[in-house]
Amino acid sequence: MDATRPPLPPFSFQTATQKVRLAEDGWNSRDPGKVALAYTVDSEWRNRAEFANGREEIVAFLSRKWQRELDYRLIKELWAFTENRIAVRFAYEWHDDSGNWFRSYGNENWEFGDDGLMRKRFACINDAPIRNEDRRFHWPLGRRPDDHPGLSDLVL
Repeated sequence: MDATRPPLPPFSFQTATQKVRLAEDGWNSRDPGKVALAYTVDSEWRNRAEFANGREEIVAFLSRKWQRELDYRLIKELWAFTENRIAVRFAYEWHDDSGNWFRSYGNENWEFGDDGLMRKRFACINDAPIRNEDRRFHWPLGRRPDDHPGLSDLVL
């Protein structure tokens, strides 16, 4: 049986904000196996037009994603929350294997079990080509530094 994944529902503003940052940190690791552990074994996903069910499919999806989306850096921001649901907005920057840069914008809706594992994730995402000089996410690969501006600070 999986251990709990704090913070646990019901969420407060503080714990929802913490949950969003922990998710951002996990995704910025670009480690599909590590990221998948935040989801229930039977988690349901929709990411753009792709559907994934369960951790194995999540790992496969993320492995494909990060082979294609190079130098990936993500910022998530809390949008709204209730007892066991959180809505976030996010942006991430990445480039393809030809060196073309993109900023992807989106929204996610999350639902958690009592154990704090995410059981549902629905994401809508749009990609915008950007020039290298228009990039805004310049920290070293990995966790975004605490002093790096968030989405609202960057007016994104």
